[in-house]
Amino acid sequence: MDTRTIHLICNSHIDPVWLWEWEEGLAETLSTFRIAAEFCSKFDGFVFCHNESLLYQWVEEYEPSLFRRIQRLVKEGKWRIIGGWYVQPDCNLPTGESFVRQILVGKNYLMEKFGVEPQTAVNFDPFGHTRGLVQILNKSGYTSYLFCRPGADHLEIPEDFIWKGFDGSEVLAHRSTEHYNSEKGKADEKFEKWLKTHSDVQQGLFLWGIGNHGGGPSKIDLGMLQKRIDNNKEIKHSWPEAYFADLEPRRSKLTLYNGDLNPWAVGCYTSMSRVKRMHRKLENIYYTAEKMLTHAVVAGLMKYPRKELREALEDLLFCEFHDILPGSAIPEVEVYAMQRMDHGLEILSRLKARAFFKLMTGQPVARKEEFPVLVYNPEPYDIDETLIVELQGPEPNFNPRVFWLPELTDESGNPVVYQLEKESANIANDHRKRLVFRARLKASSMNRFSCYLREVSILDKPMNPAQGELHFVNDTCEIRISPETGLIDQYKVNGKDYLKTDSAELLVMKDSADPWGMKVNSFRDPAGSFRLMSPSETAGFAGTQGPVEPVRIIEDGPVRVVVEGLFRYQVSTAVVRYLIPKQGAEVEISVRIFWMEKDKMLKMAFPGMLVNPDCLGQVAYGVQQFDREGEELVAQEWVGLFSNNDDLAFTVANQTTYGFDFSAGELRISLLRSPAYAGHPVDDLTPVVRQDRFTPRIDQGEHQFRFRINAGSKKERLESIDLESRLLNSGSMSLCCFPGKGGKIIEHAVTLSDSAVRIAAMKMAEKDDRLIVRLFETTGTSRKADLRIPLLDLNIPLEFNGFEVKTLSINRFTKEIATVDLLERM
Repeated sequence: MDTRTIHLICNSHIDPVWLWEWEEGLAETLSTFRIAAEFCSKFDGFVFCHNESLLYQWVEEYEPSLFRRIQRLVKEGKWRIIGGWYVQPDCNLPTGESFVRQILVGKNYLMEKFGVEPQTAVNFDPFGHTRGLVQILNKSGYTSYLFCRPGADHLEIPEDFIWKGFDGSEVLAHRSTEHYNSEKGKADEKFEKWLKTHSDVQQGLFLWGIGNHGGGPSKIDLGMLQKRIDNNKEIKHSWPEAYFADLEPRRSKLTLYNGDLNPWAVGCYTSMSRVKRMHRKLENIYYTAEKMLTHAVVAGLMKYPRKELREALEDLLFCEFHDILPGSAIPEVEVYAMQRMDHGLEILSRLKARAFFKLMTGQPVARKEEFPVLVYNPEPYDIDETLIVELQGPEPNFNPRVFWLPELTDESGNPVVYQLEKESANIANDHRKRLVFRARLKASSMNRFSCYLREVSILDKPMNPAQGELHFVNDTCEIRISPETGLIDQYKVNGKDYLKTDSAELLVMKDSADPWGMKVNSFRDPAGSFRLMSPSETAGFAGTQGPVEPVRIIEDGPVRVVVEGLFRYQVSTAVVRYLIPKQGAEVEISVRIFWMEKDKMLKMAFPGMLVNPDCLGQVAYGVQQFDREGEELVAQEWVGLFSNNDDLAFTVANQTTYGFDFSAGELRISLLRSPAYAGHPVDDLTPVVRQDRFTPRIDQGEHQFRFRINAGSKKERLESIDLESRLLNSGSMSLCCFPGKGGKIIEHAVTLSDSAVRIAAMKMAEKDDRLIVRLFETTGTSRKADLRIPLLDLNIPLEFNGFEVKTLSINRFTKEIATVDLLERM
């Protein structure tokens, strides 16, 4: 008979920020680590465990002597480095590549400083876990995963199981249902309860230690638990890897689970929208700038700015912490997170500009009267994109009888169709020009357009758009906006209706002051909806001298028509713009909200015509099929409905949001909540907030959202939506600028033969000058693709399994190509 073993794992969960600011988190880290080091030195057999490389970095910087002591304890086996990530991040909202960087930065630091590499990933406190993590863990040197949430009341799975990822990868997993903390003096009491509920387990794992605000072991707790160890050889001080080593022989008997580990705290998919918006922006700009910089480095134009990139990356990784990105912290933490992300964005703004101007090398100097427009496409394939470029003429035009009309051509001198729209500034005379045009951009390279300003009679100036029926038909799409409601009454693509009337309606749901949403799984109790303003309401809101029609055309040309509607709900207001193309079916919906509600949630509804559809959405390195109809769910840059009755699909790409729900063929995207900061429920009778004063709510004020809806066949949608969502979130970089003399045109960085394969990262290796290219198959279908690197004269045929992440290491000098893991090792 196998020996029964109970692994007592002492830890101290330390939130760097939460109900406190980072300086207090630092102070508690130093205090906790001092106490833990003292215990490790004094008590034979005792083992202390801790993860997050950030906290070790803090100790190294602020108390070097303590850091050296911990290094000695690690060598002696008395202190165990566990987990290995930079922080414990939210485990649903970051992209797959951001999870990779959490591990890459964390593990590299710990291996360098302590000479150890954890094999068990540890995320005690995050509020749920995407299935996409499994492949990432498997390809980062992990064999197991230890977590606590969601509990058994939210997700019925065994405590020990095999977790299977989208690509077929597997890791052993354990859910610690007793959670990670114990109160001072009560660890033994907690353990006694655990023993009664786990009397039949052969291998057991019990977490103890004072935590959240640090603390770790206490003398009284250690003394009582040590008595149990002394009296029972089945119980021992331990660490996660030891537990999973004991569990491994039972692997064949464990349940295989192939889903995500959700839900819990579903309000965190939406709370603190400003932080989520800034995080999404920083995430996309970081990986785009990294690709552009790598292109310039491989082309021999500059050195790789490792230090600056690392600084910006750590800003990103810190703000993915599981009380920052989910929105469950105090207002001071929100301010600090925005400050950190602004810092990262400023670094990247400079780096991206540096790469852009380097990649302009070889462009001809401007011809007489030419305004060159340079556009860098970071995607590895030719793309069609609607570009918006503003340019400044040589001087303002004060002549009321003439107008400077742009003439736009491509690199071959062919005319490019464009339309003029209102520029960002508000200057009444002929000053700046805002050109909107559709263009074909060459893969991962600089593209050039030429603009000339021609003097014409003021009579030839483009007229303000004519008002008429809000019914628009092009070669692919038919869309109708109701003049009575301002909502979409029809959306038809290739002759098929996809939406019912009153689509894109802003629905207000009853909610609470709890930012986590601890006690709910859905937000579907209606409080009301935004209605179209009356003409008498519009003037005061729009800032015009008189009333305007509440729904009307504000731009119209050969590229697109823009319809604007003004809406109100109680003391909140909204501006909704529909950007309807003259070709194609992709309609953009731009929403500007002035949100002043309390304890409410805002959703945008798309009631669909598809019968009994499946709901799919992008998650970290995967696509999740969702089955909890009516419940709040989480996805990343797109969600969609895919019909089971015919070959039809409707998709929504977003630039900011994560939460959503679906029911009876209707998709509802969650935009905003308005709970209290860190409003933690205590019981069912006590209000979350004090009732004797004003309490500020999260996300009051102005917010902007962008969505793009599209429809077509299921295969076409699944193969196109990943790229479409990337173009919405990052897209190309365009600038009217004047190249200098010298150099030759820079070749493409990379090209791919299949746009359903994404280049998730292109960077220089962490420790040397190898080129690292990470690719991802986005549809779940096996396929082949050719990767070309013209600068190195390489053509690399590749094969992918569905949802496979593949990382290539390329020696730029020997041309040696190898497949490596996510830590860039062979």
